[in-house]
Amino acid sequence: MVKHGGFVYYQEGCCLVRSKDEEADNDNYEVLFNLEELKLDQPFIDCIRVAPDEKYVAAKIRTEDSEASTCVVIKLSDQPVMEASFPNVSSFEWVKDEEDEDVLFYTFQRNLRCNDVYRATFGDNKRNERFYTEKDPSYFVFLYLTKDSRFLTMNIMNKMTSEVWLIDGLSPWDPPVLIQKRIHGVLYYVEHRDDELYILTNVGEPTEFKLMRTAADTPAIMNWDLFFTMKRNTKVIDLDMFKDHCVLFLKHSNLLYVNVIGLADDSVRSLKLPPWACGFIMDTNSDPKNCPFQLCSPIRPPKYYTYKFAEGKLFEETGHEDPITKTSRVLRLEAKSKDGKLVPMTIFHKTDSEDLQKKPLLVHVYGAYGMDLKMNFRPERRVLVDDGWILAYCHVRGGGELGLQWHADGRLTKKLNGLADLEACIKTLHGQGFSQPSLTTLTAFSAGGVLAGALCNSNPELLRAVTLEAPFLDVLNTMMDTTLPLTLEELEEWGNPSSDEKHKNYIKRYCPYQNIKPQHYPSIHITAYENDERVPLKGVVSYTEKLKEAIMEHTKDTGEGYQAPNIILDIQPGGNHVIEDSHKKITAQIKFLYEELGLDSTSVFEDLKKYLKF
Repeated sequence: MVKHGGFVYYQEGCCLVRSKDEEADNDNYEVLFNLEELKLDQPFIDCIRVAPDEKYVAAKIRTEDSEASTCVVIKLSDQPVMEASFPNVSSFEWVKDEEDEDVLFYTFQRNLRCNDVYRATFGDNKRNERFYTEKDPSYFVFLYLTKDSRFLTMNIMNKMTSEVWLIDGLSPWDPPVLIQKRIHGVLYYVEHRDDELYILTNVGEPTEFKLMRTAADTPAIMNWDLFFTMKRNTKVIDLDMFKDHCVLFLKHSNLLYVNVIGLADDSVRSLKLPPWACGFIMDTNSDPKNCPFQLCSPIRPPKYYTYKFAEGKLFEETGHEDPITKTSRVLRLEAKSKDGKLVPMTIFHKTDSEDLQKKPLLVHVYGAYGMDLKMNFRPERRVLVDDGWILAYCHVRGGGELGLQWHADGRLTKKLNGLADLEACIKTLHGQGFSQPSLTTLTAFSAGGVLAGALCNSNPELLRAVTLEAPFLDVLNTMMDTTLPLTLEELEEWGNPSSDEKHKNYIKRYCPYQNIKPQHYPSIHITAYENDERVPLKGVVSYTEKLKEAIMEHTKDTGEGYQAPNIILDIQPGGNHVIEDSHKKITAQIKFLYEELGLDSTSVFEDLKKYLKF
């Protein structure tokens, strides 16, 4: 949903619609475009951008089973009509030129890479031209319009380095202005207010994000002045700019905060958010007086909060209080890894659970790219807690929960730190009375499969069952294949085994595929996608076959009476990477976990029907 002017733009059924702001909750809306015209299977709107004077609206449309997208441009009139459509668009933004003509800038995605930027106009002066091409294949480009619409920023980035160009929002045909040429290891993002640039960057010591500012007409790095520093162990989630305030959304020591900075007097107000909250959901907002956002957790649906600048207070949505607040507990604990590092964990369980040592445990891990574990609301997680399960989210090194250094300490030749952290977390949970190995399960998706698969090789006795979705399991062979779309982009995370023998030998130490051996393994359920470009099916199939051969050899050597684990590869159609809301996938994974632990799943599926429409 996007608010612009006096209208709200959103998807209703299979249509892009708009309604007057005050009528947004009613059925009184105007249909702008029927998505069925694109002849896609169950299309949905991923993103909406409205031109400044509301002459046009652009919408990016996708399907659940593919990462490919189509951007349609609708001319707004008495009879709205599709003016143009562009395939494989990633980011896109509108600006208006000196002649009051709407100009759409967009990035074109090819083989998961965004290297080209285009600009297009419509109506009588219709054109579409390439504006910029990034030559370095390890970088990608995305577009961001500053909150005041004064500048369109062209962000050229890889995992460790960035470079930003400013496109004048009033003169978009002028050449873009470079803020600072890329410097290896320096990341920065830009906002604008009152002829000043506010720059979120890791430049300088410590190499964590800090807020700096400079005059818009002197943007180079030597002119950046330090404005605000973050506390140690802090992750910057987002930044929102207002006329007189800058709002920072933060995670500090595994708890959420909002910092409101007064730009007139440089005052700072730090608000500690409710301890149940694990994630932010940002709202598109054009109201200069209020800063709305949502808080959520894996077991609690999003709840609205609004910071009102005039009152200087945070207001929460009133109404029905979710019963989960009384029937469940959230705990934040730490595990000591073998090198002494304290690793944060977030744990959920029923308040009235007795003898937690006999309860089933589902452990979550990711630990890559400096990304946090996903802790958005998932109805299947809510149902598991209601049924007596313990959920544990392990925020291991390689992720971003404690800032940039936390990521640096778990990438390249420090990747084994993440594995040590995961082992420490599970042993700490067992040691503190949360479940036991025979009732412990582990789940991971995508790059989280590296640590999950490595643990299955190194400490299989800690686990009873594992579910993996689109898992990255063959690091060595993937990173040596430069024909794959993401290999060059990901050298900063995993290393370059083709040219660096040290990297090659280190990857061999933890790579799940390389370390399979005849031994006991937990049962493993793998969901893979037929045309997944990010984690090719070939590698997942090779891992599964090699694992089954090792288990067969171990079973043969062990003799009669040995109960071999179940290894299931569930190949789903489609080309998406991870489909969160697939009912079929959710059902298969929960069924697998219950069967492996010998639990009755009747009630859990009945409860799940409350949230999912089977």
